[in-house]
Amino acid sequence: MIIKGNFIFTPSFGQLTVLENSYIIIEGQWVKGTYAELSEEFTGLPVIDYGDDLIIPGFVDLHSHAPQFVNRGLGLDLELLPWLEKYTFSAEAKFKDLAYAEAVYKAVVVELWRWGTTRAVLFGTIHKEATAKLLELLARAGLGGYVGKVNMDRNSPLALIETTKQSLADTEEFLQDTVSRYALVKPIVTPRFVPSCTPELMAGLAYLAKKYQVPVQSHLSENTAEITWVRELHRKCQNYGDVYNQFELFGQQPTIMAHCVHSDAAEIELMAKNNVYVAHCPSSNANLSSGIAPIRRIIQQGVSVGLGSDVAGGHQVSIAQVMVATVQASKLKWLETQKTDDFINMREAFYLATKGGGSFFGKIGSFEAGYEFDALVIHNHHVVDRNQRSLEERLHQFIYIGEDRDIVARYVAGKKVDHP
Repeated sequence: MIIKGNFIFTPSFGQLTVLENSYIIIEGQWVKGTYAELSEEFTGLPVIDYGDDLIIPGFVDLHSHAPQFVNRGLGLDLELLPWLEKYTFSAEAKFKDLAYAEAVYKAVVVELWRWGTTRAVLFGTIHKEATAKLLELLARAGLGGYVGKVNMDRNSPLALIETTKQSLADTEEFLQDTVSRYALVKPIVTPRFVPSCTPELMAGLAYLAKKYQVPVQSHLSENTAEITWVRELHRKCQNYGDVYNQFELFGQQPTIMAHCVHSDAAEIELMAKNNVYVAHCPSSNANLSSGIAPIRRIIQQGVSVGLGSDVAGGHQVSIAQVMVATVQASKLKWLETQKTDDFINMREAFYLATKGGGSFFGKIGSFEAGYEFDALVIHNHHVVDRNQRSLEERLHQFIYIGEDRDIVARYVAGKKVDHP
């Protein structure tokens, strides 16, 4: 497949490659290369010509809660723990009803597609049948992702609490059923967070993650009250991350930890040592008054970072808007630290939204040779602007004020993905 257009991607953090009026050649699902002109061997082959449109890597959402999509925009005057109690847990309990779950998850998949999320890492609920249905719907739509059956055996409402034995049995059955079923959508082990998981459950989940060679996702150091709670539950552990590490849920398998707003130097060092990914969720961190994550410092200490919408703590599915929130929050952190650390600029945020998060999946998020071709084609000529703009300026306009209608084509693993 040969595609022509204006290509923009980030080979490394802060570096932007802009290829005007160029070509990309895809063999199967893989990028062969980008070219200013086609060589003779490709002369006469069909070319998909997107004219003056922008072509960028597909967006990667490293952290979101699929069952919470119905709660977007609700309860955001509350902090994390009361918000969970008042809004979230009751919403998730409804996913015991498979028909309800399927209806909601169909809408979730469409929303991801609409806003250009080509790969996503999602929490389901404790219900294995409903969570398996979410994998099926993502796979059927042609999107890529990881989906986790949530585990909760303590400090949880009656409608969501599991016994340790049943939680582990359901998780193993879920893993057996889904680990090899789909090419682009895989299961991920998902302890909700330390307060909702007993030591026995965490140890059992680590065993299953290793047995089935699947990754792990959870939450880390999101809220000060949550951190205090974890400290009371695990007094012998050095910090929140050390609890996961003690139970081999902190990089022993590929691991994503969401938020890390209040991670101290020791916790960040442990993440870097164990190759733990951080899912930065600035919209949620602001909405639930959790704080501003020190993302520049986390990156400087060698931790891999991607972006997360964190619906429904985050109110929008759009990773473009998460990029905007990333820059805005980082500027506030920059001012808070008396301008000692540079803020995250848009080139850097674009990297986090594409190759940064995409690297968790492998060679995803760039148009370099050898990468899988995940892409969005952007036609944003409805923007009211009579001035000639550079391709990078047009990218900024799409990120800040673009709409889902601006995305006129989506590709995942080399295949065009139409409306689910």
